Amino acid sequence: MYKTVIFDLDGTLLDTLDDLMNAVNFALREFSFPERTREEIRSFIGNGVVKLMERSTPEGTDAVTQEKCLETFRKHYLVHMADNTAPYEGIIALLQRLKAMGIKTAVVSNKFHPAVVGLCEDYFPSLIDVPLGVAEEKERKPCPLNVYRAMEMLSSDKENTIYAGDSNVDVETAHNADLKCIGVTWGFRDREDLISHSCDYIADTADEVLKLIIE
Repeated sequence: MYKTVIFDLDGTLLDTLDDLMNAVNFALREFSFPERTREEIRSFIGNGVVKLMERSTPEGTDAVTQEKCLETFRKHYLVHMADNTAPYEGIIALLQRLKAMGIKTAVVSNKFHPAVVGLCEDYFPSLIDVPLGVAEEKERKPCPLNVYRAMEMLSSDKENTIYAGDSNVDVETAHNADLKCIGVTWGFRDREDLISHSCDYIADTADEVLKLIIE
């Protein structure tokens, strides 16, 4: 049984797609750029909001406009990040079970740090021991820096820690930290993507995640 679980957030614990799409398109409209579809936004997610906005804005957008568009996105998202967002099926029960068993939990996300803290407080009060987002670019996954930081804050070691996420970025992050990775299939990437990146375990439900953690 693992003693610590580090989760990705978007696409793993929370379905944040619609609120991300709405914030992106709000920012794009502010600069008279074409809006993006839901599927386009889904494919752009995974490397943090800087990359999300770079991929969403038209090719050739200058750096100054890019930064202004990103700031517009951030301000809108912080106000509206819980409009349509919800935990995936079985996630609350999974986190409650982990807490009851004394298993430590962390979130390591490429979302900017204030949003990670706010969402964890809103949706998982007292269920996530350490929420970490990106404060500096060097922390961005697949760099394992924040994974190491979370483990240090939880006094955890590699042998007793496992990572769970929904994308190739998460698989790479886990392996860069020398951790096993559970890939979940309900998020923003599909099973084939996880398999092609050598994910250690695949879970189709929250119950399957629990079994992989405790067995």
